[in-house]
Amino acid sequence: MGKTSDAVAEGVSIAAAAARLIVRNRILVDTIADGGQFDADAFGEITRETLLGLAAEQERAADRARRLRRGAWGKFSTSSGTHDYRDRDTANLRRRRKQYLGVAAELRAWAGDEARVSALLESARDAAWGDVESNLARRLNVEAMTADSDPEYETMRKARMDSLRMIDLARLASQAKKKAQQARADGA
Repeated sequence: MGKTSDAVAEGVSIAAAAARLIVRNRILVDTIADGGQFDADAFGEITRETLLGLAAEQERAADRARRLRRGAWGKFSTSSGTHDYRDRDTANLRRRRKQYLGVAAELRAWAGDEARVSALLESARDAAWGDVESNLARRLNVEAMTADSDPEYETMRKARMDSLRMIDLARLASQAKKKAQQARADGA
């Protein structure tokens, strides 16, 4: 078994990656999908709330480990499954509880440190920009592709033509029909 401090450090590292992902996704949704502006103060608060939410999650896990330990105390029979704890598991459950509380304390301290919150936010912002950049590059590569530069042009030609005929032309015909009906209704 590793030390509690090693487990706490690993838990904080995992939680930081989760927080970065959560904040990155909020940046993408709020600024791109919803057309908003990047406001460092607002996203700093979101980052802080995310860290505090993850800390609360760790505290709930610690409480669950405490309850499981109390329930396992004095049970010496054979367990019936993975989460059916017995007296021999109480030391491990106590250690887990300490680890969860340690991670929670670190996350709460992080949320209270403006420099660390800003660094996490900047990392999430960079990750969001990386996503946007790679999507734009991929789209530009596809949009700028010519028949000569696409090695699968001939292979995919039939599928593209079928898509054009069944989807795009059908949609265009439907739109033309709606416009004609609207013009008749407006002229009548």
